[in-house]
Amino acid sequence: MSAGALVIEIVVVFFLALFLLHRYGDFQKQHPLVLFGTLLSWYLCFLIVFILPLDVSTTIYNQCRFDNDNPRAVTSADPSNQTSSFHVDPSTSTPKVCLMPWSYIPDGILPVFWRVVYWTSQCLTWMLLPFMQSYARSGAFSISGKIKTALLENAIYYGTYLLIFCSLLIYVAVHPQWQLTWRGLQTIGIAAANTWGLFLLVLLLGYGLVEIPRSYWNSSRHGYLLAKTYFKVAKLAAEKAEAEENMDDTMQEVANSNEAIRYNHPLRKCIDTILRKCPTEIQDKMPRRNMEDSDDDNTTVIYPSKRTLVKLHQQVINAVQRRRQTLVQWEILLEQAFHLEDVQQNQIGPNNQFVRSFNSSQHPSWISKYLYTSTVEWYWECVLRHWGYRLLALLLTLLSAAVVWSECTFFSTRPVLSVFAVLIQMAEMEYNYMYIEMACFVTIFFLCVCVYSSVFRIRVFNYYYLVPHHQTDAYSLQFSGMLFCRLTPPLCLNFLGLIHMDSTISHQQRIQTAYTSTMGSMRLLPFIADGFYIYYPMLVVLLCIATFCSLGNRCLNLLGFTQYMSQTNDLTSDLVDEGKELIRRERRRRQRSEDGENRKQGWRKRYGEQQNVGRNRNGYSELKDDDSPTENSETAQLTRTEVGHYTGRS
Repeated sequence: MSAGALVIEIVVVFFLALFLLHRYGDFQKQHPLVLFGTLLSWYLCFLIVFILPLDVSTTIYNQCRFDNDNPRAVTSADPSNQTSSFHVDPSTSTPKVCLMPWSYIPDGILPVFWRVVYWTSQCLTWMLLPFMQSYARSGAFSISGKIKTALLENAIYYGTYLLIFCSLLIYVAVHPQWQLTWRGLQTIGIAAANTWGLFLLVLLLGYGLVEIPRSYWNSSRHGYLLAKTYFKVAKLAAEKAEAEENMDDTMQEVANSNEAIRYNHPLRKCIDTILRKCPTEIQDKMPRRNMEDSDDDNTTVIYPSKRTLVKLHQQVINAVQRRRQTLVQWEILLEQAFHLEDVQQNQIGPNNQFVRSFNSSQHPSWISKYLYTSTVEWYWECVLRHWGYRLLALLLTLLSAAVVWSECTFFSTRPVLSVFAVLIQMAEMEYNYMYIEMACFVTIFFLCVCVYSSVFRIRVFNYYYLVPHHQTDAYSLQFSGMLFCRLTPPLCLNFLGLIHMDSTISHQQRIQTAYTSTMGSMRLLPFIADGFYIYYPMLVVLLCIATFCSLGNRCLNLLGFTQYMSQTNDLTSDLVDEGKELIRRERRRRQRSEDGENRKQGWRKRYGEQQNVGRNRNGYSELKDDDSPTENSETAQLTRTEVGHYTGRS
C-alpha cells in the first residue's frame, strides 16, 4: 500500500506552518533567511506531532504480524508478559487476523523520514538558529561584523552544551563494558539534547496543564475577564509610554550623530543605514548633511566612534520594533475591552440583537451578514458562551488530571495504570486504527498546546514574546523555533512512554516504533533511562500545585513585577480603575472621531447627490436638439444655483 496518508499530512502541515508564520512574521520586511529558518523549524516540529500517530498504528500492525509469525517468541524472551494485552496468548494455535491500517506506511520509509526530520531540526536548534538569532540582532554594519558578534555571543551557549556532551562521554568511557561507536556517540548526543529539553518541558507542562483549563473557566466569568482586561490596559499603557520615551531618546541620539557626521565623513554610510531603520515620519524631520556643508566651522565637533554607532544601530532596531509591537498590542487590547463592555451592555438590553458601540468594518463579510448575524451573536455572547466555556474547561481539567496521573504511573506495566496506555491497549485488541490515531493525535496535541502556549505567553522584560498581525521581530521568531525543536522530541518520547510504546521505559519485549529506534537505545546511559526519564516527570505534580496556587504570580508581585491576582489587592484594584478610566477616554476619543467622520461623509454624500443631479440634468440637456442652446444654458444655470444653495454659496 502506498504512503498516501504520509504525503497528505506532509503537505497539510507545510501550509499550517506557513499560515502561522504569516500570522506572526512579516514576509515583506524580515530577512528571507530568518523566515526560512523559522518556517523550517516550525514545519519539522509539526511534522513530528502529526506523523507520530501513523507510526504508532503501523507499529501495532507490524507487532501483530510478528506475533503470528513467532507465536512463542515473546514467551521465551519474557514470560512475565503473557498477561499483557499487547501480546498473543502462546497457548492459542490459531493466528490472529491482522487488519492493515488505512494509513499503513511501508517498511523502510519512516526510519529514513525520522532521521532526516530529527537531525535537521537538531542542527537548526543547536547550531544555525542561535547563530542567525544573534546575527539578526547585531548592530554591526558589515556581514563580517555581524558574524563576529554572533560567534562571540554564542560561545558560552555552545560551551554549555559541549560540557553536557563531554560529561556523558566521559561517563561512558570510564565503563569498560561499553564500547564507544558512532551509534553510541549519536545516542549520547540525543540523550544530552532530550535531557535538556525534558528539564524545560516539565516546567512548561506543569504550568499549562493548570493554566489552560483555568483560563477557559475564567473566560466564562465576564466580570473577571473585564477586570483583567482593564488591568492589562493599565500595564500596557505604562509600557507604551516607556516605549515612546525610549524611542524619543534613541531618536535624539540619532539626530545628534546625524548633525555631527558630515557628508564626506567615512562613517556617513553608517548614519545613512541607521536612518533607514527609523520610521518614515522621523526620517523626513532629520536634517541631512550635504556637499554644501561648511567644513571651516570654529566649533569643535566630537565625532562618535564606529563602536558607538554599532550600539546605536542596535538600539534603533530594538526601539522601533518595541514601539511598533506596543502600538499593535494597544489597538488589539482596546478592541477587546470595547467588545467586553458591549457584551455587558447587551446583557441588560431589551432586544435580542447585539449592538456594537463602533462599526468595526465598513464592508462586513458574508459570514457576519448571513450566518453570524446580530441575533446569533447576541445568543452566543450573552447566553451560550458562558456555559460553553465552562463545559470546555471541565473537559480540559479531566484531560489534565489524566496527564498528571499518567506521568506519575506510566512506568507501571503490571498493572497498567497509565490512562492513555489502557485506552491504546483496548483499541489495539479491536484493531481500531482510526481510534488509535485520533487518541494519539488528541493527546499529543493537548500536550503541545500546554507546552507551546506557555512558550507563546513568555515575556521576560519585553525581551521575547510573539505578537500576531505580523509584528513579531526576527529574534522572537527564531527563539520560538529553537524552543520548538528542543521541546518536541522529548515531548513525543514522553508520550510514547505514557502509552507504553517505549521499551526503554516500559521494559517490554515488543517491536519499537520507528521514532524510538531513531532515538537509539538509552540503555547506554542507564542512570538516565532508569532514573531521570522515569522519576523527573513526577515533578509535574508539584508544578501544577504551585501554578494552581499562583505561587509564581505571588513571587513576582513580591519582587515588584505587578501581576493580576484579584480585585481584593489594593495595587491590583488601582490598576483596574486606571485601566477603566483609560478605556473611557479612548471610547470618548474614538466616538468624537467617528462622529466627525460621519458628519464629513454626510456632507459629502449630500453634496455628491446634488452634483449627480446637476450632471444628470446636463446630460439630459445634451441629448436634446442642438438647435436649443438657450434651454441648455438655462438648465445649467439652474443646476449651479441649486448646488450653490446647498453648499452655502450664493
